[in-house]
Amino acid sequence: MTARRPLFPPCEPYHEGHLQVSALHRIYYQEAGNPRGKPALVLHGGPGGSIGEAMRRMHDPEAYRIILFDQRGCGRSTPYAEIAENTTWDLLADIEALRVHLGIGRWQVVGGSWGSTLGLAYAVRHPEAVTELILRGIFLMSDAELGWFYQSGASLIHPEAFEAFVAPIPPAERGDLLGAYHRRLFGGTPEEQLICARAWARWEGATLSLLPDPARAEAFEEPETAVALARLEAHYFVNRGFFPKPDWLLGQVARLAGLPVTLVQGRYDMVTPMIGAHRLARALPQAELIVVPDAGHAGSEPGIIDAMVATTERHSPRAPVPGG
Repeated sequence: MTARRPLFPPCEPYHEGHLQVSALHRIYYQEAGNPRGKPALVLHGGPGGSIGEAMRRMHDPEAYRIILFDQRGCGRSTPYAEIAENTTWDLLADIEALRVHLGIGRWQVVGGSWGSTLGLAYAVRHPEAVTELILRGIFLMSDAELGWFYQSGASLIHPEAFEAFVAPIPPAERGDLLGAYHRRLFGGTPEEQLICARAWARWEGATLSLLPDPARAEAFEEPETAVALARLEAHYFVNRGFFPKPDWLLGQVARLAGLPVTLVQGRYDMVTPMIGAHRLARALPQAELIVVPDAGHAGSEPGIIDAMVATTERHSPRAPVPGG
């Protein structure tokens, strides 16, 4: 069996900063790798996640200028867990503001999970600014995907974890768990909000990977992580990503004609199931779909890492020229 590619060695940022993107919001960003390298924007998941050390390690730091930022309300961006002025359209404007601020003409766009949704939305809105699109754990914000994870689907595979997820919600309200959680995360007492945020985050942490990781599951329940993740995910999911209609995003992909697109999907992804990647690949004839047969959703799984690193290497300015 061919050895799988690991992540690149740890790569510390060479520049960090904050950018005021509205009167209310200030986003944190960082740059790593080669300041004169090929620009690559890496988008974190959630909504409500944040950037992490491993996100800097999918690209060769000698070849790429690697850019990451915490989205509105997340990580080191302020104000924390804020939903005002926080929609997909606001985040797309932030990405453009960051590109201009950093003096970048075009960049590679990489995103996983919710980052795949945001990256795809950015590319259809600004195709002229994108050199390649590399997406992992495809999520199209469809009712079917949301129903699978928050109502019935993943619950049939992880029933014990789902029991803990529904526990804070009275039986009479369990026919619409997204709505029930949203009401409590934004209208309950502080104690109730925290209980619901931790239950929400615990469910995601329990289903994220085929590889058990108790430390990761515990990290998801840390109040600071759980509150931002639960509040922002509930806010975005109840509003269906703020897209004008169902499947709007999929209907826009004709704008990506000619753009190199790679989709990386774990066959046994419990969070964003395979159907999203399948539908997107059907809508994008030029897309390469890499199905990792022994992976779930987490970007930390060996097969996912291998596929992502191989893809960034193929588009690297240091890659061998075919026939050269």
